[in-house]
Amino acid sequence: MKTNILTAAAVSFLTMTAVAQKDEVKNAEDALDDGNYTEAKAQLKIAEPNLGELNDKWQENFYLYKGKAYAGGNPTAEDMKTAAMAFQKAVEMGNDEAAEGLAALKNNLIQSAISDQNKEDFASAADKLYTSYELSKKDTIYLYYAANNLVQAQDYDKATEYLEMLNKLDYDGSGKAYTAVNIETGERENLGSQQQMDLMIKTNQYKEPQVEKIPSKKGEIAALIARIYISQKNYEKAIAAMDKAKATNPDDLGLLQAEANMYYQMGEKDKAREILEEVASKDPSDPETFNNIGIMYAEIDDTKKAVEYYEKALEVDSEFNEARVNLIAAKLAKERALIDEMNNLGMSKKDNARYDELDAERKELYKEVLPYLEKAMEVDPDNKDIVKTAMNLYTNLGEQEKAEELKSKL
Repeated sequence: MKTNILTAAAVSFLTMTAVAQKDEVKNAEDALDDGNYTEAKAQLKIAEPNLGELNDKWQENFYLYKGKAYAGGNPTAEDMKTAAMAFQKAVEMGNDEAAEGLAALKNNLIQSAISDQNKEDFASAADKLYTSYELSKKDTIYLYYAANNLVQAQDYDKATEYLEMLNKLDYDGSGKAYTAVNIETGERENLGSQQQMDLMIKTNQYKEPQVEKIPSKKGEIAALIARIYISQKNYEKAIAAMDKAKATNPDDLGLLQAEANMYYQMGEKDKAREILEEVASKDPSDPETFNNIGIMYAEIDDTKKAVEYYEKALEVDSEFNEARVNLIAAKLAKERALIDEMNNLGMSKKDNARYDELDAERKELYKEVLPYLEKAMEVDPDNKDIVKTAMNLYTNLGEQEKAEELKSKL
């Protein structure tokens, strides 16, 4: 009989505990209805230690209310993480309302991370983006963005950890981005899918839908890992990381470009240039590759080769003004030697004759360069440096009317 009395007492105690837990969960619901998130959190904290005493339905409600409580008001990054985990638990138990709350919270996490990035609070942005990834492991793009923000925050150890995780996942990142302009903010946003983009356009909150091709990010990831190791002067690890990436993706031209950049940063510029020339031979459709090779030749004063590659870049894309400006600079590099010799001449008849020769040579150089400058101004009419250079050349050639016209532009 004593055993029966004790058992009955224990059952009674458990029943009373469960009733108390239900009351606290109900109190949290009432507090949420009143917008009192602090009180809701307090009630839920009391209920949580004995949560196992409640049946599944009440536990489901507990996690739903916890998600709402921590997502409400002005949540911190830690609050958002707590809310997300609670919503996730409720979703796993079959709660549809929690699924909606989780979707809204994920969107808030991303928007908040973007806001942090704009404020250059990269560590906080990374934390929120990683939480977004944890909520849905298939959304590896958020892990990639978290790693990038950690690089910006100079938290290289954690950034490398995330980047290596991406490598293990064989993350590629290529695909399509379904974007549209948010009418309220004027910003173009990635809406995730064709279906979602079409839906948001119909709400009249977005306009100008666009489907953009997203290239593979494997090269960028390898480049980031190498860049981190290079910043730490750990060149062996940088080379090993790049070799590993190339072994698994031998046809990825982005990796070759990243490798070239790595050797360039390490000071091995000849090797960097050789790799870029290999890239150019495999893909002659990228003007930037030709332009970068031209820059490398310009750095070793091989003007002829530099100009050759700038011209190749312009053959691919006649509007690629960066190559055109570099070509102008390479051609005008001859001017310095001409002017130095002119300034060092004396006043003898022979010196005066030589001066006239050099001056004529200089003017011919200007005439050779002017068509490139005129095209550069046509492509980028607001570039003041290009306009100033053209104005100076017109002045030296005695074409004062054209020089004055450009001066009025400035």
